Amino acid sequence: MNKPATIKDIAKALQISTSTVSRALRNASDVSIETRNAVQALSEQLNYRPNKLALSLQQKQTHTIGVIVPNLDYVMSNMVKGIDEVALEAGYTVMVCQSNESFGRETINAKRLADSLVDGFIISVSSETKVYDHFKKLNAPMVFFDRLAKGIHAPGVRLDNFEGGFIATEHLIEQGYKNIAILAGPQNLSISNHRLDGYLAALKKYKRKVEEDNIIYCDFNQHYAFLATEELLSKKKRPDAIFTISDRLAIGAMLAVKEKGLSMPDDIGLVGFNNDPVTSLVAPSISSVDQPAFDIGKAAAKLFIEQLHNDGDMRDVEVVLKPKLIVRESSLRRS
Repeated sequence: MNKPATIKDIAKALQISTSTVSRALRNASDVSIETRNAVQALSEQLNYRPNKLALSLQQKQTHTIGVIVPNLDYVMSNMVKGIDEVALEAGYTVMVCQSNESFGRETINAKRLADSLVDGFIISVSSETKVYDHFKKLNAPMVFFDRLAKGIHAPGVRLDNFEGGFIATEHLIEQGYKNIAILAGPQNLSISNHRLDGYLAALKKYKRKVEEDNIIYCDFNQHYAFLATEELLSKKKRPDAIFTISDRLAIGAMLAVKEKGLSMPDDIGLVGFNNDPVTSLVAPSISSVDQPAFDIGKAAAKLFIEQLHNDGDMRDVEVVLKPKLIVRESSLRRS
């Protein structure tokens, strides 16, 4: 296999200096048109490609963004697509690593991306992450999205999760459900807490008593949701509706309801969160809070690129997008 052509090869063939070749390739005005044309023609003939690593080190930029996500499920993959679209238009390449909800893996991913000389980071934290020292050590521009990091002073993009929890619970109340439980997420995640706060606010608005036994914290795990729902359904005062803060939890809850021999929406109402395509395919179809995942990703990438080219302090900038409820069979009681 032939070695890739270099600037030295072009200079030797044309009997000019390497600095002249370099300036000609950049279309420098101090190089004659004849020399520029000759250099360009020979570089194409030799299939010359500049050393991007060397250029990156010289310019202290790789035009690469490190993206760390907890998983690549339907919602998160759409957010990454939004990031990638904006990055591509701006001349950036995206390197994506997933933590699989692991703090340890998230820490390793952050270090490896930093070692790859990315220009900065766009991050959604794992469900295990409770301290953020690994991000503080990065010393690079960063934007957090969807799941933000407490105590990190950086721009962020998120959904109005409080509103999402509120409209889901309010819908169940308006459908006539009296005893509404919630499968909340990990207590260290802001999205979990905000969706729970929305649930509590809706109960308060409609003067419903908060039953502590109806609030179950769990990881984003379908099997755990199945077991948690079994526990709820075995109670003497059984809930007649369940709001889950993710559709993965909603599927687990639905399986437990079916195994118990109960029907939705008559015996149990159910609302999930994220509007994953599976919610419209199962029977009965599951109501879910929809979030504009693609737009969240685009907003995060735009905020990142703006931060790179803005001399002002953008650390307090937060973009908040609004959710909407998609009502399906699981919560729509027959009249």
